[in-house]
Amino acid sequence: MAWVRGVVSAAWLAEAIRTAKAGTLRVLDCSWYLPRVPRNSRKEFEEQHIPGAAFFDLDECSDTSSPYAHMMPPAEQFGRYVGALGIANRTHVVVYDASDWGIFSSSRVWWMFRVFGHSRVSVLDGGLKHWRRQGLPVTAEIQQLPPACFQPQPRAWVKSFEQVLDNIDSREFRLVDARPSGRFQGTQPEPRPGFEPGHIPGSINIPFTDFLDPDTLRIKSEKELRSLFEEHGVDLSKPLVGTCGTGVSACHIALAAHLCGKEDVMIYDGAWVEWFTRADPSCIISVKNEKTE
Repeated sequence: MAWVRGVVSAAWLAEAIRTAKAGTLRVLDCSWYLPRVPRNSRKEFEEQHIPGAAFFDLDECSDTSSPYAHMMPPAEQFGRYVGALGIANRTHVVVYDASDWGIFSSSRVWWMFRVFGHSRVSVLDGGLKHWRRQGLPVTAEIQQLPPACFQPQPRAWVKSFEQVLDNIDSREFRLVDARPSGRFQGTQPEPRPGFEPGHIPGSINIPFTDFLDPDTLRIKSEKELRSLFEEHGVDLSKPLVGTCGTGVSACHIALAAHLCGKEDVMIYDGAWVEWFTRADPSCIISVKNEKTE
């Protein structure tokens, strides 16, 4: 199987769309927004998207039996969902989103494909916003493809509440939180009603925006990413787990580490919403609660 890069440029994707043979490429709009952001991702997709793209609904393709948002779906459900979008195991999938940051929720879908054994997946660097900046076309036409057979091959890359709780003492893995620093420290509110900010004991903070160039919206170079991890004391040769609010921006950590050659970054899927709901108050570290490490 040919090697597939983790991130592709707008120019690369435009040429791939023009030249790809039927069934070999599928582009997915994976836009998803935080609860307080007044945007409707599906409506925006129906109004404009990259030609040939399908919409990937992060909430629909999830474990709907869980009390927590967009938790990882069972393998069979994921296989049915992406198969219905015309994706087979041989398909090269390119994911993007329409975030103002350039890349936000698409990193989550990139990671989901990889968890289910599909390495032929790439993130569009800079997302739809950079695509538009380059003067590349968008359309409202929705292209339907015939269903395909996708056979998931799950990897054990998802961490549970119990495993993260045990790690407070065992320190078997480094836990990195991708939320903005104010939410991590406890000085800024969480975007979901009923949840207070703070962080898990022993975790460190690298906001997901630190992986992106604010001017170009593109992900930083491998050299810059390595330096960022080193500055925060993250040894990429050791086990690494990402977390955030609900497991979305945490996947920026996995993507950045992947671009540095680390393949097996795990995600605490329940993330802060589950932790705040289930953890003992002594395990809620927050300036607001006058609890620090």
